[in-house]
Amino acid sequence: MDKVNSSGVSEFVLLGLSSSHELQLFYFVFFSVLYVVIVLGNLLIIITVTSDVRLHSPMYFLLGNLSFVDICQASFATPKMITDFLSDHKTISFTGCIAQIFFIHLFTGGEMVLLVSMAYDRYVAICKPLHYVTIMNRRMCTVMVIISWAVGLVHTLSQLSFTVNLPFCGPNVVDSFFCDLPRVTKLACLDSYIIQILIVVNSGILSLSTFSVLFTSYIVILVTVWFKSSAAMAKAFSTLSAHIAVVILFFGPCIFIYVWPFTTYPVDKVLAIFYTVFTPILNPMIYTLRNRDMKAAMKKILTRYLRTQKILEVPLVTRNSLH
Repeated sequence: MDKVNSSGVSEFVLLGLSSSHELQLFYFVFFSVLYVVIVLGNLLIIITVTSDVRLHSPMYFLLGNLSFVDICQASFATPKMITDFLSDHKTISFTGCIAQIFFIHLFTGGEMVLLVSMAYDRYVAICKPLHYVTIMNRRMCTVMVIISWAVGLVHTLSQLSFTVNLPFCGPNVVDSFFCDLPRVTKLACLDSYIIQILIVVNSGILSLSTFSVLFTSYIVILVTVWFKSSAAMAKAFSTLSAHIAVVILFFGPCIFIYVWPFTTYPVDKVLAIFYTVFTPILNPMIYTLRNRDMKAAMKKILTRYLRTQKILEVPLVTRNSLH
């Protein structure tokens, strides 16, 4: 890293989403509200899953971990993007830029594997219901979560291995709201063709292969249910169609950006919003609000909280009446 800093670039300039002052004020309010909803929504899921004994099952265990990853994924760049909307000169240090590259690939790589784990959980539950308890035990779920973080870590370290030592000696303007790997590597003072090939091999193949596995698993589940019952097929399709929509919104931009990193398009930074901001807010809506058990558990927590508040207010009212 010292070698790179000695080449002359100590910070990068982020162009953000727009140069319009009016639009930036709108974006500031919009993304601030969105970020608060993401954090609170996913925290609510984590609290609900951990506090309700009825939700201590493999599916909800994986869902709680997905919510945690979503909070991390939305937090690596969104807070800085929000504050940058109020700044005319948007800069990020070299170390901060490398940190953003590290965290985006750690969290996205981990989420890809976690989504595959959740799809496998649904496959076992629907296609092998008699063996579900045996296969999807606590140990298996823990191993799945550990593997997701391990894959994310290996994935991001392999990206940094050919990024940290790049020589940056002049251009330092990144046309995005965070340090996106394809755009940063294009600023290096050397031919980046080999690096772009490595990006395709690493990020492109990971996103494309996991998307293929997910899509195949959903098809297998739907075919299996279709042979069992047409009514069950309609219910499964209703549930899985929402899951597929989220998967497409998450993987589509990743595949578009990282399978073809040789050419960057203005739409790339708009697409990046989908897997950094929109997917973390869609996951709670899709996996929670459409789930009867989750809604019942959340209602129970809310009722308990309101009851506690009323109990705490009674002594206060009593003291006020005495005065």
